[in-house]
Amino acid sequence: MAVSKSANTYNRQNWEESDFPLLCQTCLGDNPYIRMLKEKYGKECKICQRPFTVFKWCPGARMRYKKTEICQTCSKIKNVCQTCLLDLEYGLPVQVRDTALAIKDEMPKSDVNKEFYTQNIDKELANTDGTNAGGAVGKSQAASDLLMKLARTTPYYKRNRPHICSFWVKGECKRGEECPFRHEMPTDPNDPLASQNIKDRFYGSSDPVADKLLKRAASMPKLEPPSDRSVMTLYIGGLDGRVTDQDLRDHFYQFGEIRQVTMVTRQNCAFVTFTSRPAAETAAERSYNKLIIKGRRLKILWGKSQADKPKAGKDGGLQLTPVPGLPGALPTPPVNFIKEKQGDESQSNATETSSTDQAESRTAPTSSHSIPMPPALPPMPPPPRLPMLPFPPQQGGPSHRIPPPRIPPPPPRGLPPNMPPRFYPHPMGVPPRGGPPGPPPNMPPRPPGPPRGIHYPSQDPMRMGAGAEG
Repeated sequence: MAVSKSANTYNRQNWEESDFPLLCQTCLGDNPYIRMLKEKYGKECKICQRPFTVFKWCPGARMRYKKTEICQTCSKIKNVCQTCLLDLEYGLPVQVRDTALAIKDEMPKSDVNKEFYTQNIDKELANTDGTNAGGAVGKSQAASDLLMKLARTTPYYKRNRPHICSFWVKGECKRGEECPFRHEMPTDPNDPLASQNIKDRFYGSSDPVADKLLKRAASMPKLEPPSDRSVMTLYIGGLDGRVTDQDLRDHFYQFGEIRQVTMVTRQNCAFVTFTSRPAAETAAERSYNKLIIKGRRLKILWGKSQADKPKAGKDGGLQLTPVPGLPGALPTPPVNFIKEKQGDESQSNATETSSTDQAESRTAPTSSHSIPMPPALPPMPPPPRLPMLPFPPQQGGPSHRIPPPRIPPPPPRGLPPNMPPRFYPHPMGVPPRGGPPGPPPNMPPRPPGPPRGIHYPSQDPMRMGAGAEG
């Protein structure tokens, strides 16, 4: 096919000319103000080999430039992104989506048949608004449980990282931190994920990423129904005060007729009983790990069978399983030992003594499971008695009390033990608080001082002969 549109008029009206690509959120990036380079008829599609409009952009900082790889017609046939070729709704490979939805889209791979098939798809899409997928994907049923479990709900921007620097792997990169490529060691070349083909991804055959996801889905836990067909009750856990029995009825009535809904408020759980076993199995399969009511994820399990409950014991209680590690029953003693023991007991009963204790010990009943008593031990000798010490006789009889010894009070702090306390007179003639009313008897009288009200010597009228002149 000629590259120039004017060189050949064959099928040139089917060349794609668009204003914006069909991209997933991961390839588009997190920057809302992205700039794109647009090139009309820049390259040919890698699937149908028809020229289309190529877009190139950078999804974010420290990320590599990305561009569209297939045309929009091929993208709408499989409902995939034009760059990563993953499903636009679930973010999964085509092989995983087709397996979950049971789609068998046998798209031709030869040049002539592929061109004819693509033209028919273009005619179908021309009569629609362009928002729906074409081919077998647009005619498929609703989403399956497998897609709900494996679907990616958030963008995976790690897929937009730069490629590995080959010079750094060889030890020859001289850019350092300014290198736009990643300085990491590559993965194992024998790893199946290291060899991916764009055509295998588009047609959904031999895709290593899809094989890995399908193996992961096979190893996920499943809710197996019980073997007892009479069990038609589902356990709903994780409830709170907002979820009522009417909310549970509104959710489970679509699977079949409900016989009873029992709410256990203390345990925050409920039991939903159906009238038929197929309805209960359908409700458990479609609601396991997907039941969300009023913003709260609920837990679903099967109810326990009545046949699996332990039977009642002899006393009317439950028969519990024995605890491992405990000793078992004692062995039965030999027959000769039992006969000898019975003969000894009959002889002892014939010759009773007057002592009650001896009679009770000799006539103790035995059974076939009795254990031989050990031989009697000799009596213990009484402990030796200590000699009595003479005690001084008490005076005045038993009511006489000896007074305790009198202990002198401790001396005051800060004075020698043998020095009596001293009282010093106050300089103004005022006796100290708590002291004697006057000076000691042997102390000489104090010379008269200045009259009261004079605080300084210069205020004394008798100073410097003032009293003599007057």
